[in-house]
Amino acid sequence: MSIAQLAGQPNAKRILQHALTTGKVSHAYLFSGPPGSGRLAMAEQFAKAIFCTSGTGDACGECLACRKFEHGNQPDLHIVEPDGNSIKIDQIRELQKDMAYRNSGTDRKVYIMKRAETMTLQAANSLLKFLEEPTTPVVAILLTDNGQAMLPTIRSRTQWVPFMPLSPTDMLEALLQEGHPATLARAAVHMASGMDACRAIVQQNGFAEMRNVVIQLGKDSLTRFTAAMLTAQQHVFKSELGEKPQLLLSLLYLWYRDFIQVQAGRQESVVFIDQIEFLSRHAYNRSSEGWVRCMEHTLETGKRMRAHVSPQLALEQLLIRIQEG
Repeated sequence: MSIAQLAGQPNAKRILQHALTTGKVSHAYLFSGPPGSGRLAMAEQFAKAIFCTSGTGDACGECLACRKFEHGNQPDLHIVEPDGNSIKIDQIRELQKDMAYRNSGTDRKVYIMKRAETMTLQAANSLLKFLEEPTTPVVAILLTDNGQAMLPTIRSRTQWVPFMPLSPTDMLEALLQEGHPATLARAAVHMASGMDACRAIVQQNGFAEMRNVVIQLGKDSLTRFTAAMLTAQQHVFKSELGEKPQLLLSLLYLWYRDFIQVQAGRQESVVFIDQIEFLSRHAYNRSSEGWVRCMEHTLETGKRMRAHVSPQLALEQLLIRIQEG
């Protein structure tokens, strides 16, 4: 893996790759962006590229330094994360001590600090002094959900690297590269924000089975009301899937949304891509407004369930509304 192979974040890639190719790597960076935007993965690949000896402006993955990094044997990389709810001054002192030792054959030492905004005031002030007066060539990479939560004095001494929420397209590409099934990944990227959350959905027990049930339920809800009720009773509420009604509704929402995608000629955006033949055959059975109403009914059912209406009753009432149009 390298910076170029990571999903999305073209601005962050441009900043970091420019620093590497010009040899102007800053002494400190602040990676700021929402959870799931890939800050940690980018920090790791940036650190790997800093250690890389190929001189290509990114990690080559083949040199000794890259291989050591990939196997977790890079002694000049240090990770700092909160001890409990915060990063404490003793951790910064320990970091300074580690950074003071002679490098093991590399030009720089690198440390990555997770959730940097949790530093106590004493820790932040100690880090500030270290940023200004490092004892050895050091690159600091501070990760935070909210860069504005950092001390202004620290912000002013770091290069800000902004991270944006990853788009579903970027996340889908990354999940496919990781080998996840396309049918599951296409749904997950529309149900969660960030790679970690998407992976959790794809790997969730019963997700593939739930998707199959939703396909059957979605088809039956349009043409065979009695069959839809039986599908719900037999395959949802008399099984372990009945414990995840919100997951079912999220998938059912995407099912009805796919009909609008087909009507608009956006087949590449269809989630249930393996059902494209059925979706195309039935997409014009209702107007786009009709499909929007199906989506609205599904969202309303989710609200009712969260308000402690019986999931089985709420789903049965949803199926009645879908039949009525």
